[in-house]
Amino acid sequence: MKKILVTRKLLQLNEDRLKSLYDAKLNSNDELYSQKKLIELSEGCDGILSSLTDKLDEDTINQLPKSVKILSNFAVGFGNINIEAAKKRNIIVTNTPEVLTDATAEIGILLILGACRRATEGIEAAKTSNWKWSADYLIGKQLTGTRLGILGMGRIGKKIAKIAKSLGMVIHYHNRSKLSSDKEEGATYHKDLKSLMSVSDVLSVCCPASKETINLINKETLEYLPKGSIVTNVARGDIVDDEALIDALDRRKVYAVGLDVYKGEPNLNPGYLKHKSAFILPHLGSATKETRLAMANLAIDNLEEFFKSGKSKNKVN
Repeated sequence: MKKILVTRKLLQLNEDRLKSLYDAKLNSNDELYSQKKLIELSEGCDGILSSLTDKLDEDTINQLPKSVKILSNFAVGFGNINIEAAKKRNIIVTNTPEVLTDATAEIGILLILGACRRATEGIEAAKTSNWKWSADYLIGKQLTGTRLGILGMGRIGKKIAKIAKSLGMVIHYHNRSKLSSDKEEGATYHKDLKSLMSVSDVLSVCCPASKETINLINKETLEYLPKGSIVTNVARGDIVDDEALIDALDRRKVYAVGLDVYKGEPNLNPGYLKHKSAFILPHLGSATKETRLAMANLAIDNLEEFFKSGKSKNKVN
């Protein structure tokens, strides 16, 4: 029986399945393992079912025991893993695409609505009974007719576009390549980031984190936006330079932000706390029971496929 290290606590149904298939080392206390402890616990293991919270950098991967042949990441992303280091060690890395599209897109829309309609201020006022209706009270931005710029028109971006279009938003996007007309569904393609951002009343960041996209939304690129735009991020915190975005809020270049992800999670840059127009969530993108079950099951499927065939359709390296 193969031996598997599971770095974070999963839902009971997923853990029961793992125990039926493998000699599984489970994390019953949901402890966030240090890199040193992760290395120690992986001794004798054939694979690791990792999470985005595990920092599997080059040094950590180089110290993993030779028995480890697969890192099955419980996430659609894999920015927490040094892909090249794993490849050099002949360790395959897999992810869990597709199954979290709907749940994450729903949060993407919530971020847009929360930022546009001043939800943070409204919630606080309602909790404290500190409000009185008037014609100009907490006036926000209406979605109907607003131009939505989607940075990264992958599965999640396309789903956000579909929902936003039904709300009356006008869709623009930038991608590595132009989609076919049937997949665009009336959206306008922009060849470069500057062109997209210049027409974005609301910018929705949906692209993967990579060397090319780290701090892509920065002091320079934020200037491309029309004054009073809204920036939302449902992808990865590394894509946005927090200091630059906070500065844009300070200067009112950016009207509001909606963030489900940010650098240094769970530690939020305190600069955001100064702004009532910051609508912030604690990385809830995939946080539905259906999605978390499906993600873990796919991570387990990736393990099964690899141990049976030496391959995986969700291999990323």
